[in-house]
Amino acid sequence: MNHKLVRLLALSACALATPGAFAQAPAAWPTKPIKIVVPFPAGGTSDVLARILGQKMSENWGQPVVVENRPGASGNLGADLVAKSPADGYTLVLMDVGNLAIAPALYKLPFNVQNDFAPAAMVAYSPHLLVASANVPANTTAELIAWAKAQKGKVNYAAAAGMGSATHLAGVVFAQRAGIEWGYVPYKGGSQAMTDLIGGQVDVTFNGMVATYPHVRSGKIKLIALSSAKRNAQVPDAPTVAETLPGFLTGSWQGLLAPAGTPKPVVDKLNAEVTRITALPDVRERLTTLGAEPSAMSPADFTAWLKAEVPAMATVVKDNKITVE
Repeated sequence: MNHKLVRLLALSACALATPGAFAQAPAAWPTKPIKIVVPFPAGGTSDVLARILGQKMSENWGQPVVVENRPGASGNLGADLVAKSPADGYTLVLMDVGNLAIAPALYKLPFNVQNDFAPAAMVAYSPHLLVASANVPANTTAELIAWAKAQKGKVNYAAAAGMGSATHLAGVVFAQRAGIEWGYVPYKGGSQAMTDLIGGQVDVTFNGMVATYPHVRSGKIKLIALSSAKRNAQVPDAPTVAETLPGFLTGSWQGLLAPAGTPKPVVDKLNAEVTRITALPDVRERLTTLGAEPSAMSPADFTAWLKAEVPAMATVVKDNKITVE
């Protein structure tokens, strides 16, 4: 028997021993342009992150990565577009915590966050800052709680991004954990909320680091604590709420997702690429300026996070009878 025939028979035997092995081997990906949908206007944190990822992916993979802003319906329009796109890895969405965990409790959505997406990578996390007006006679979480209890019903909390937003729910969860009551003043954006906090029209709020910390640094408002699980390198001397209320954790998460059914090798490749990109020194520096840090969640971790957070937020919304305006 000649050597060519022996090799051919060996290959045939291998194929028979592992039926479907060759058919299941994933094709090279990506072989054409990728689109990342951002369901918000340009300029926000999700948009900035998507453009950072897109540029680095394109450089590494040699394929164009286009960021497309599709705002509308509080971010749910763009999410729905991707949920109904082909599950081939070429249409992705970068969603924030509001879409990922809170929207299912507030809206009747045309998609299911947990069933209609394949979580690829949690890109970044940024904490909220718990801040108070300079008029508030409290400098720590414990002092704030004691003061709010003494002022029962008289303390005003600024819901900086409106009712049902992540910053609003941060205040709701804090009040529940601390056993306090305060009134919620809704704002359409953080800018006016900060102006009123500085002016003393409202007393306290949770808000994003980038928009809030400059006012802390200038001495116009007080930084009470951070909402992260551990202290932040940017403000290492600032305690966390969790040091007083163990387990307290809120903030902003941004995750990259593909339509459900996207092949696992593609999802895993996306995860590995996001992990690579967010470890680059220039990207880490950019994240720091956004008040964010890379998240090391695997697709399985991201899926588990959704499984826990979606019902948890639904409980908060239901128990507090929260509705959107």
